[in-house]
Amino acid sequence: MCSDQLFSPQWRLYHRRRGIMRVVVNLKPEEIPRYWYNVLADLPFKLDPPLDPETKKPVSPEKLSVIFPMSLIEQEVSEERFIEIPEPVLREYAVYRPTPLIRATFLEEYLQTPARIYYKYEGVSPTGSHKPNTAIAQAYYRKLARKHNPFMRS
Repeated sequence: MCSDQLFSPQWRLYHRRRGIMRVVVNLKPEEIPRYWYNVLADLPFKLDPPLDPETKKPVSPEKLSVIFPMSLIEQEVSEERFIEIPEPVLREYAVYRPTPLIRATFLEEYLQTPARIYYKYEGVSPTGSHKPNTAIAQAYYRKLARKHNPFMRS
């Protein structure tokens, strides 16, 4: 079933008649999380470092810094559980976010789990995609890096 069918008025009406209601959570702009969660902090193992495609050895931060701002490289290797989202990025997020969280009750039933499972429906954002979530932050950090290194490639 595609997302258009899943959220169509006919689908909602059919399930409303059957007594099944979708649980949708819409955060207010002031409730947007102010930190990114970093899964590396909670993994029970360490990930292998990225490899240099030329040498097949772990790539150095210096080599990565040719294309990525150092602040993004630092985040990529950080083991901090939460990384603060810069205020200018939060302001941009508030333009089109938050997107709704929808409880996956059918999946919960299928898995027979007591856990509550939610997914984000990014199709309601003006871009129809989740891609701006990272693109905005990358553009912000790249702009800051250019202030310190005007020769950084875009």
